[in-house]
This record gives sequence, structure tokens and C-alpha cells, in this order.
Amino acid sequence: MKKYKAIIYDIDGTVLNTLNMNMYPLIQIIKEETGEEWTFEQVLKFAAYPGMKVMQELGVKNQEKTYARWVKYVNEYEEGATLYDGFMEVFKAFQDNHIIQAVVSAKTAKQYEIDFVDKGLDKFMDVAILADDTTKHKPDPEPLLECIKRLNIEVSEAIYIGDALSDYQASRNAGMDFGYAKWGSVSSEGIDHPDLVFESPLDLLKLLEKNDE
Repeated sequence: MKKYKAIIYDIDGTVLNTLNMNMYPLIQIIKEETGEEWTFEQVLKFAAYPGMKVMQELGVKNQEKTYARWVKYVNEYEEGATLYDGFMEVFKAFQDNHIIQAVVSAKTAKQYEIDFVDKGLDKFMDVAILADDTTKHKPDPEPLLECIKRLNIEVSEAIYIGDALSDYQASRNAGMDFGYAKWGSVSSEGIDHPDLVFESPLDLLKLLEKNDE
């Protein structure tokens, strides 16, 4: 089994459960903008979209302003972003075994600060590639390739762990192995041939066993 020097994570739906904090405020926005009552199931299709793309799809007036209001509601949402169970153990185990860890996410730097840095999780990461670090975004390979460049390793030495089709496509486009994070995924449609499938965060520790072989 293959050895990896680096584990690169997506954040939303992979490391952090941000579904409720994003989707319930979106339901509120849709109601305010269109008067329509959407169900949680109906808005789930937007879970993996970048924020402005959601506004475009909904065709709301004054998209930037509406998006800013959605972000405000998200940050006021009581539950906030929660770390999936087992991740603290995973981060520490990889760190102890000198495996490089990094994140590639469509989050803005400000949102990363709120959701990730404030929880003290950034101390485990060597590199964070966020929305403003590249001109193109997933499914384009640019964010993953930028991460590899900054880590000074080869594409073949890393695996990207993600929950969404755009994560899978970005990995494929970068020529990088993909680990499918099933625990946070809302749809497996199109994720046809992931290199590895993980049912829970603790399953990621199997990568260590493989490194020992």
C-alpha cells in the first residue's frame, strides 16, 4: 500500500461539520428574498457550492449584499462549525508520525479564522490554501497544485481528503490520489472511483498502518 508524505484536507463537510450553520441561514435568506419556504433537503444541493455561486443559482437581486447577509446569519448561528468526532486524535497521530498536514478550501481567510484558527486547529497544518490564494478554484486543480508547490513535494506523495464532487474532480485534475470522506458527504453522485473510501474520521488512521508496511 502506498505511502503518503502529506495528507491534504478539505474543510467544510470533511474536517468541520458546517452543514447546519450554512443551510438553515440559507433557508432564511431564500424566504426573505423570494418568499418561498424551502426544506433542508432542497437546499442540500447547494452544500458544496462556493457562496457566490449559490446566489447566482438562486438569481437573487443584489447578490453581493445578499451573500454578505447570509454570511452574517451563518456567523450568528448558535451551533457554529463543529469538529467531526475523532479528528483531534487523527491530527495528533499524523503529527506524531511526521506526516505533513495541510488544508485546501474555498473558505475566505476571515471565515478560516473564525471556523478553524479560533479552535486552535491551524497548529496542525503546514499550509492552508484558501479562496484568495488562487485565481481558479475547485474543481480546477490550481489550489491543490499551489499547496503541493508550497509544501515542496510531488503530487504523487499526497492524498486529498474531501466529501464533495468538486474535491474529487480537483484531485483527478491534479493527478492526485483522492480519499472520499463519506461521513460528511451529502451526495456520492459522480465520485465514481475514489482511491480510498473512509467511513469515519478515525478510519484515516489506516493511512498510518499502510505507512508502516
